[in-house]
Amino acid sequence: MTSESEQILSTTESVCPECLAKIPARRVAVNHDIYLEKTCPEHGVFRTVIWRGEPAFTSWIRPKTPAFPANPFTAVDRGCPYDCGLCPEHRQHTCHVLLEVTQRCDLLCPICYASSGKQNTPDPSLETIAKWYQRILDSGGPFNIQLSGGEPALRDDLPEIISLGRSQGFSFFQINTNGIRLANDPAYLKALKDAGLSTVFLQFDGANDEIHQKLRGKPLMVSKQRAIENCVDLDIGVILVPTLIPGVNSQDIGNIIRYALQYAPTVRGVHFQPVSYFGRYFDYHGDESRLTIPEIIRALEEQTDGLIQIEAFRPSGCENALCSFHANFVILSDNKLLPLTQHQAKTSCCCQPEDGAQGAALSRNFIARQWIAPKPDLQLPITQTQSLGEWDTVLERARTHSFYISGMAFQDAWNLDLERLRDCCIHIMSPDGYLIPFCAYNLTSQSGRTLYRNTHQKTT
Repeated sequence: MTSESEQILSTTESVCPECLAKIPARRVAVNHDIYLEKTCPEHGVFRTVIWRGEPAFTSWIRPKTPAFPANPFTAVDRGCPYDCGLCPEHRQHTCHVLLEVTQRCDLLCPICYASSGKQNTPDPSLETIAKWYQRILDSGGPFNIQLSGGEPALRDDLPEIISLGRSQGFSFFQINTNGIRLANDPAYLKALKDAGLSTVFLQFDGANDEIHQKLRGKPLMVSKQRAIENCVDLDIGVILVPTLIPGVNSQDIGNIIRYALQYAPTVRGVHFQPVSYFGRYFDYHGDESRLTIPEIIRALEEQTDGLIQIEAFRPSGCENALCSFHANFVILSDNKLLPLTQHQAKTSCCCQPEDGAQGAALSRNFIARQWIAPKPDLQLPITQTQSLGEWDTVLERARTHSFYISGMAFQDAWNLDLERLRDCCIHIMSPDGYLIPFCAYNLTSQSGRTLYRNTHQKTT
C-alpha cells in the first residue's frame, strides 16, 4: 500500500536483485521524485529512486512505435530478460554493436562493467571477429561499431580489426579506451586512423588527478591530456566519457565541460554515465549512491554558471526516453554555447508515438556524422547570394564548432525496468554470436551472478 503522499504512476516488470527472478514492479511518485518499487516473494521489498526533480518525469516520457528486429537470432521462451539474442519481442533496432576484442587491461579500476583485467581469457581471433561482423550483417546491419574490452588498445592488431570491418561494409568505428596507449604511442594512433578509426570514446572521470586516483587507481591527467593532444594532431574526433559517482566527481561536472571546450572542436562533446551497479561494482548502498538524469542536467546548468541551460536537453528518439539525455550546441566566437535543441514537454495523452525505426536510423547517422573531427574543407559552401547577417557566422560555426552533451543511465538489478530494456539500441556481441542489450549483458545480482556475461549460451 502507498501513503496519501504517494501516487502509483504506472506498472512494469523488473528482476529481484538477489535471485534475478522476474517480478512485477511499479513506478511510484513521492513529491517530485520517482521510485521503482518491487517485491520478490522470496527476498522481500526493494525500492530504488529512478528520477529526482526537474525536468519532470512526466514531461520526459515518450510513447514510441516499436521497431522489432528484422532477423531475430533467438525465440521467445522464458520471456524478457532471459531470451536475449535479440528475440522477436525486442522493440528497437540496433544503433551500436559493442565488440569486446580483449579482456586484458592495463588498469584494474574498482568500477568496470566488464570486470576486466583479472581473467586469462585469450583474445578472440580475427576469424572469430570476422564471424561477428557477418552476424551483425545477418541481423540487419551494418551498424555503428564500438571496439571495447578490456582495453582494446592492448591489441597490436586493432588496426587490422578495423580494416577487416571496413572491408565487410562497416563505416563507423569507435574505440572505447582509457587512452594510455594513445598517449604514449602516436604511431599506433595513426595506424588506427589510417585503418579507418572514426572517433575516440575516452574514459575521462574528472579534471584532476584526485578523481582519477579514486576511480581508476592512478593519476591519469597527463595521459588523458596527451591522448587528446595526439588526437588533435591527427585530426581524430574525441568524446570524453565520465562515469559519475555521487560525492566523488559529481561536483566536477562543470569542470569537465570547461576542460572539453578547451580542446574543441577536436573534442566533439561529453557523454556522461552515472554509475550503475554491475560488473566489478555491484555492491549497491542505497539511494544516496544513485545519480539520476535530471540531477545531472541541473548540475550542468549550475556548475557552468548558466553557460548551459536545462531547457536545451531532451530525451533520445532511439532508446527509451528514460535512459538518456542529449543537447547539441554551436560554440560561438565569444565561447558562448548556442543550443540547437530544446526540451518540449509531452504527455502520453496528447502526442503521437515516435517512430522507433526512424529514431535508431537518425541516431546512427548523427553519431557517425558528428562525432568525427570536423573537416571544413569538405563541407558544402553556403549557397545563398543574400547575406543573413549574424546567421552567416552561426551557420559557418555550426559546420566547424559543434559540441554535444549527452548521457546514458544504464540499468542494474535494482532499477532494471524491462520496458526500458526492450527498447535498448546498444547491443553487445556475445562470444558465441548473439546480440545482447547492454544492460542485460552486464546485469549482476547482489552476489555477483550474471545472466549473460561469462556464461555459456547456445552455439551459433
